[in-house]
Amino acid sequence: MANPSKAKGTAWESAVRDYMNKALGLVDETGTFVDIFSALNVRRAAQEGARDVGDVHAVPFVLECKDVLGPAVPAWLRQAHVEAAHAGYPYGVAVHKVRRAAVARGRVHFGVRTWTRVRVAMGLTTPQMRERYAFAPAVRGLDSTRWYLTTDMEHFTQLVADLRTAR
Repeated sequence: MANPSKAKGTAWESAVRDYMNKALGLVDETGTFVDIFSALNVRRAAQEGARDVGDVHAVPFVLECKDVLGPAVPAWLRQAHVEAAHAGYPYGVAVHKVRRAAVARGRVHFGVRTWTRVRVAMGLTTPQMRERYAFAPAVRGLDSTRWYLTTDMEHFTQLVADLRTAR
């Protein structure tokens, strides 16, 4: 791969996929899928050009993975929502790499609407959702489209497991 930025992004996407598959018990000790045909396996999506479907699919989420220094979370979340719609998934989130930290410490960002829809689908109150999955809000001015909630990959992976069980 000639483009170093693309190589970094691909490595982060693969690390997120591998971490989630292992944490969700979808792979054995060698990293091989327990059930290769399971729709619940976390996978990197093929690039689709103008109708991109996101970087990683973890049913029911599309993850837009970012390995950059300067975060642009509201723009990433807009991109994640569009790509989730293209892929036919109900939820889009952004996953930002934390420098010199394990994948489990990566930051997972939810738009307020997505966070609320997931919370309602799980039957949780706002305090329950915030506490159970260690969410912290980020409020940027009066424009609520720029607000978001953040957790880490470890808590997000547990949320995915719990949401899959609740469905």
